[in-house]
Amino acid sequence: MSHEVLLSQDGYERLKKELEFLKGPERTRIAENIREAKSHGDLRENAMYHEAKLNQTRLEARISELDRMLQVARIVEEGSGDGSATLGSKVTLEDLEFGDTFSIELVGAFDADPANDKISVDAPLGKAVLARVVGDEISVEAPAGVQNYKIVEIA
Repeated sequence: MSHEVLLSQDGYERLKKELEFLKGPERTRIAENIREAKSHGDLRENAMYHEAKLNQTRLEARISELDRMLQVARIVEEGSGDGSATLGSKVTLEDLEFGDTFSIELVGAFDADPANDKISVDAPLGKAVLARVVGDEISVEAPAGVQNYKIVEIA
């Protein structure tokens, strides 16, 4: 049995849109590149043909991956209503060692973007924050050692 993929409604729609693009215009573009490369003659020494076929293989792998993801996806409603951190929650944390605060948004693994403070619920910090409430203190194992935070706000 496949593992389910947790997604927000936005994340689900984004993956669906990507899949439609890959199955439509992108597949057509790559097929055209292959036809063009074939017209150049001997395929054994045709770098353009080999590159186009490699791109086709990558495209079909991504399409297959997206199909599987969307089949096992579970759309999680944002916010539980009980004040605890859930998928889609924006959580403000205070670093207990340095006293500074920062905010993160809890997202599914395929929506994660740490550079933009979108942290997967499968990541160590996401797991530690998930289902917690304002005032809870959490510890997260990080490469630099254990980091301690206090949950200041959940929106």
